[in-house]
Amino acid sequence: MSATAASSQLESRVTRPGRPAGFGHLMLAEWTKIRSVRSTIWTLLLFVVITIGLTALFSWLSVSHWTGPRAPARDAAILADPVGFIFGAGIGLGQLTICVLGVLLITTEYSTGVIRASLLAVPRRYPMLAAKIVVFGMILLVLAELVAFGSFFVGSAILHSRVVVTLSDTGVLRATLGAGFYLTVLGIFSLAIGSIIRHTAGGISITIGVVLVLPILAGLLPSSWGAHINAYLPQQAGSLVYAVHQSSSQLLTAWEGFGVFCIWTALLLGAGTYLLLRRDA
Repeated sequence: MSATAASSQLESRVTRPGRPAGFGHLMLAEWTKIRSVRSTIWTLLLFVVITIGLTALFSWLSVSHWTGPRAPARDAAILADPVGFIFGAGIGLGQLTICVLGVLLITTEYSTGVIRASLLAVPRRYPMLAAKIVVFGMILLVLAELVAFGSFFVGSAILHSRVVVTLSDTGVLRATLGAGFYLTVLGIFSLAIGSIIRHTAGGISITIGVVLVLPILAGLLPSSWGAHINAYLPQQAGSLVYAVHQSSSQLLTAWEGFGVFCIWTALLLGAGTYLLLRRDA
């Protein structure tokens, strides 16, 4: 069943006398849209492969070249923070697929015209967006936690001969759970940007720019106030939740940083909802 068919079914429920569409029907329609679009399935599979695959690859390369010419500094970093190493490359690149997926989830409805059928079925509009956020968030939370724990177990198993790290170590379980929370909110954050921009290329460019480019630009600012700006950027603040160790220069704790990221996401969702109510489809 296509996304258009899902919207048509929902429209028939709304227009049928005595059969108003409840929020459960909206969630069912959004679920049908998501699972019926091939790009969604492929992007999610790519997210799993990239995140866990790169974790395994970099862990194996580090162990196999433990005595290489540049090994002392690299090995010391791994020994000091094995969890940071395990999540570093995998989540660092895997998160880009989540950024793309979050934007595509809303912008493709505008490019294909499906959004018109959805808004015709839900005149108040904001319940449709809320249902999309809830369904997408639930899917991401389950998959992101599976990927986070999968990455940890794969990486720790490969590094076991050099450094032993378990979930019972201080802060490790929180960091692993936090990795899934971060990726879930990142997907909703990207969806919020897509709902504001309504253009796929522009939405993806802005989202990746916020995630990758803004921290670099903030690092070029004078240290007297650049550090404070950098600490409150969405990606910089959110990523603290899957870090085990807190540096002396860190301005926010893990959960404070995650809270800042959630606030950024809520503000963007508020802006997206306002524009959805004010603009034509």
